Amino acid sequence: MSEAAAELKKYQDLIEKADTEKSRLLLEKDEAETEKKKAETELQRFMENEDAITEQFNRDLQELQEEKKSLDRINQDLKRELHDLQKKLQAKRDESDSLQRKFKIEANIPEKAVKFARVLEKEEEEADDQVESVFTITQRPSFVLKGGQALITFEEEKVAEQILRLAKCSVACDKAKMDVKPYALTLDPSVKFEVHIQVSKKSIRFRNAPPTLPEERMRDRLELSFSRASRGGGEVEQLEYDARTGMGRVTFLNTGVAENLVQRQSFCVDTGSDMVVDVLPLYEYQLRKFQTYSGVPNRTVLLGGVQALMDEEDLQDHLEIHFQKPSNYGGEVENIKYVPDKTQLTAFFSEDIKEKEE
Repeated sequence: MSEAAAELKKYQDLIEKADTEKSRLLLEKDEAETEKKKAETELQRFMENEDAITEQFNRDLQELQEEKKSLDRINQDLKRELHDLQKKLQAKRDESDSLQRKFKIEANIPEKAVKFARVLEKEEEEADDQVESVFTITQRPSFVLKGGQALITFEEEKVAEQILRLAKCSVACDKAKMDVKPYALTLDPSVKFEVHIQVSKKSIRFRNAPPTLPEERMRDRLELSFSRASRGGGEVEQLEYDARTGMGRVTFLNTGVAENLVQRQSFCVDTGSDMVVDVLPLYEYQLRKFQTYSGVPNRTVLLGGVQALMDEEDLQDHLEIHFQKPSNYGGEVENIKYVPDKTQLTAFFSEDIKEKEE
């Protein structure tokens, strides 16, 4: 019986342990269920948030794409506008270059004797320290005559008007005839302006004077050298010197020194060793009364379609004979010039000056 009681006690303990373990497992199961529900709730919330975030992302992406399309359109419009502006700028530059070529005057002005027209009044007399000169520059109107063309100038305007009314003119050249067409002539624009030049009597410019000494010492050496009468200088009133360019200007107290140095064109400066500098006149100039004008030569007619049926002189003579005849609506010819094929010639015109009645 004692053994049965012990055995029963053993089984009772096992049952008690099993119940305790069962209770613990049930408790853990309840906790796991709670955690599961909590995780499911959290997952559902995340999924809902993800849908909202995805929807917001899609809306933002669509807005950005629309904004990009709008910016692309604006960019294309700006590119087209830039291209148009570049074309306009190039056209303006071409026009500016054309005008510069038309109005640019580059010529070697020959030496010419000066005629003194009148004596200056007291208030017009030039200052003691400068000489003023005024030059009037007039560009003569011109026209480029190409091969197969001729210019004919009549003594009377009405003759040129009569010729211009004709559609064509049949000119007899020995046994052959040719039809030439008259055209009105328009000349290129010309310019006229005055150049006022003031040349200093007391000041000069110099160049090619590199700073072989410190700047202050270099300036002192220059002033000392230009002050020496033995070198052709004189008393210096003011000296300016730029060490970077090796250039400067000197103003003397008296007149005559500057003119003498300019005529020599060079001067020897003592900088420890002799340095020869270039001497140039000091002057200022202004362009005044700039005028542009274009004219039509009323007595001149351009003939086109002239055929080379004979040599240049003979053909020119036949043209002159034809247009001198009143029966051909012509008149007295003042001048005529024919240009053969494959050549060209620039014709210059001068203004008609009517003789004043005495």
